[in-house]
Amino acid sequence: MTKSKLIMKSPTPILRIFNEEKAKEFYLSFLEFNLDWEHRFGDGMPLYMQISYENCIIHLSEHHGDCSPGAAIRIEVENLTLLHSSLTSKNYRYSHPGIETMPWNTQEVTVEDPFANRIVFFENIQK
Repeated sequence: MTKSKLIMKSPTPILRIFNEEKAKEFYLSFLEFNLDWEHRFGDGMPLYMQISYENCIIHLSEHHGDCSPGAAIRIEVENLTLLHSSLTSKNYRYSHPGIETMPWNTQEVTVEDPFANRIVFFENIQK
């Protein structure tokens, strides 16, 4: 008899949002994520949606019980300077991120969404 092996995959963070239009402007236009799907239990009900950029998947929820505003997530990227150039070229009026070199051997670009959630994009620095 073979022993079963537990396999865990990447987590899918859920971030709280309060305004569909602002969320879509930030995540779809500014960060260039794709809208995969949207769900509402009925007319006038809170929105729950999935966005993605390649293998990175995030859920956004207007439901108050799903998560708390002010969360922080870290997303590892390749070519952080390309991401930074893309973001700063858009002149998004609510965010002008810089690149920080951290003592734990990463470079990071941090953005805050309109709902106080922080997204830290990072790339490991080769020594």
